[in-house]
Amino acid sequence: MRNKKALIPLLASVFLVFACEYIVIPEEEAGGVSFGENKGWSAVATNIGNSDTGDLHIDLAIHNETGEWSAMVAAGKPAVLTAGGKKTNCETVFVGTGGQRLAPGFRMRGYIGGKQSEQKIQMLYVECAGGEAAPGSKLSIDYTYVVGEYNYYEQDKNKADGTLTIDLDQADGGLAYPVAESLEGLIQPSELEIEALNKVVLTLINIERSAESLTFTWQTDNPGEYPTYIHIGNTPVIGNDGIIYGFYETPDIVSAPITPSGGKTDWTTEVKIPSTVTGLYILLSVETGKQRLFANYALDITAQ
Repeated sequence: MRNKKALIPLLASVFLVFACEYIVIPEEEAGGVSFGENKGWSAVATNIGNSDTGDLHIDLAIHNETGEWSAMVAAGKPAVLTAGGKKTNCETVFVGTGGQRLAPGFRMRGYIGGKQSEQKIQMLYVECAGGEAAPGSKLSIDYTYVVGEYNYYEQDKNKADGTLTIDLDQADGGLAYPVAESLEGLIQPSELEIEALNKVVLTLINIERSAESLTFTWQTDNPGEYPTYIHIGNTPVIGNDGIIYGFYETPDIVSAPITPSGGKTDWTTEVKIPSTVTGLYILLSVETGKQRLFANYALDITAQ
């Protein structure tokens, strides 16, 4: 993790953006953090039944086994149900992270989708018109995914394809969320001091919870000679229901306050989430290293 890293040699050139200085570091120093072998993503059926129209309906949970922070989405074509020697195309496919990057070892089953003005919970599922989950049935779903840090200038870097193969005889409605496997060094305390762009230190200094939302108060401490923006996006969270709360927008376009030279700035972000959801982690993206490059942190707020 990028917590209080050693000093990195800086290039001589700088960019002035919105009256703030962005310092560019060598590309090889801005890599992501790996927590193990890349096995891609996996999925498990959590329930098998019928939709309101009588189609076969398969609820799913997905698990990030890439060893890195990763976002994934179904490849935009039908899933394929294989049952009793027959293949059926399943046209309704809602599988993915909703644009969010999920921590390695984490499991999820839904996200906030829809439009910015009309947000809704989007659960992960597949529906197959005319399909039947006979014994020995399997479901396959082609998907694409990216791993590592979000880089606005190289959004398709580390992009790959995969196929989820799901044994429908192994449906499991009792899965635990969001941590499917514990990875050493991944989950950090909420009070972690994070070294961000231009050595500005970002800290979560307060959390307030209401019946409908979480409000986070952030502080940036700028030791440098120039004012700086530190973008952190909309700070999504995930908890024991396996749903990522927080509508996805790329973190570089979400507004952030300026932190003056030699000064501090406090500001808040908010995420709508039911008070019944516990076991929470913030899926934090922090502008780190260079402009529009974001490192990821899983912050433990399970006490909330």
